[in-house]
Amino acid sequence: MTEKNVRRAAVSALRAWSKGHLYADSLVERQARRNHLSTPDRALLNSILLAVLRNRSLLDHWIGMLRKGKLDHETRDILRVGICQLLLLGIPDHAAVNETVNCARKPVRGLINAVLRRAVAARKTLFSESESLRASIRFSHPEWLCNRWTQQFGRAEMESLLAWNNEPAPVIVRLNTLASHPLDPAKEDQLISLGLESYYQLAGPLPREWAESGQVYIQDPSTRNAVELLDPQPGETVLDACAAPGGKSSLVAAAMNNEGQLLCTDSSEKRIPRLIENLARQQITNTTIEQFDWTEPAPQVWKSKFDRILLDVPCSNSGVMRRRVDARWRLKPEQLQGLPATQRLILENALPCLKQGGRLVYSTCSLEPEENEELILSFLKDFPEASLLESKQSIPFRDGFDGSYAALLSLEGSA
Repeated sequence: MTEKNVRRAAVSALRAWSKGHLYADSLVERQARRNHLSTPDRALLNSILLAVLRNRSLLDHWIGMLRKGKLDHETRDILRVGICQLLLLGIPDHAAVNETVNCARKPVRGLINAVLRRAVAARKTLFSESESLRASIRFSHPEWLCNRWTQQFGRAEMESLLAWNNEPAPVIVRLNTLASHPLDPAKEDQLISLGLESYYQLAGPLPREWAESGQVYIQDPSTRNAVELLDPQPGETVLDACAAPGGKSSLVAAAMNNEGQLLCTDSSEKRIPRLIENLARQQITNTTIEQFDWTEPAPQVWKSKFDRILLDVPCSNSGVMRRRVDARWRLKPEQLQGLPATQRLILENALPCLKQGGRLVYSTCSLEPEENEELILSFLKDFPEASLLESKQSIPFRDGFDGSYAALLSLEGSA
């Protein structure tokens, strides 16, 4: 497999992505399998694709500086791939230019070659000029999102958030306390302490046996906020209502020490097999798994059944754009008007399933008030039998982890 096939695979992935097919990480896997890429070539493909999506507006601005006039979509994607290598990834000029030109159709190779060589010659000018660009272009985020975050956080913090989103995310793992042979972090050089119990940053690739044996689970520490508020106990009956792929479910099961009953539901039939596989790999044995859509009223048998309920509702993902690099382009302003209605409905349908005095945690990986504190305050006005005990929020530029929100609610009669 030659390097030019990696560039061709990157262009093919970008074309599929622009048509709405799959998410970036799925496209990397699909192209790697289709082209039988080696591990280094797959890593190069992943690096190119994610860097193009992270810097799409900036790359288009540079293309406009280097080549006036219209471009067809495929030629633009080829230029994005080429200029990304030259100006952002530090790939040697010769390899970046030649291999990118070779992956293009013959009629446009001359144009591609000329623009990429102009980019090499103008590198210093393009870099210095980019410092004065408005934030939406310099950091490649939608203008409406930049304006929203400026109002919410202030301009300096908005730019800090954009810069955070554009940094490649480190791999963070949580050690599984339920594993048959738990890892001893003191004996593993690859594990870098974050100063948080059980969470470590990974130096180098993830050893396959660690994942396959369930000794670790890749998980950002921001996810612990919701489960710490939930505070599930061994022997209790607990519901994780929007469970797939199982990251928070596994945290809940570990807190319960595999004792009691944990019901994991998810609305998507397609996500259930992965949920089952992830929980089994982590040696979680106290779970029942069912498909259920919580926008529908709960079955009567679940009413007043659960000591604790975790609602990790579908959301905008605006707090995890560092890891989900294409989420910034998929999110539309109208979704922030529609999502809270769905989130509110899930909360309304889950509340009757909580025992008197039980705990319910509503959580998102969103930074948006409409999905978080505003929704909870509005809900409490209409459901006075529920009360807010505590809430936690993680903001990337402040806390150094993914963005998240969690609110702990209780029914009347709680201690």
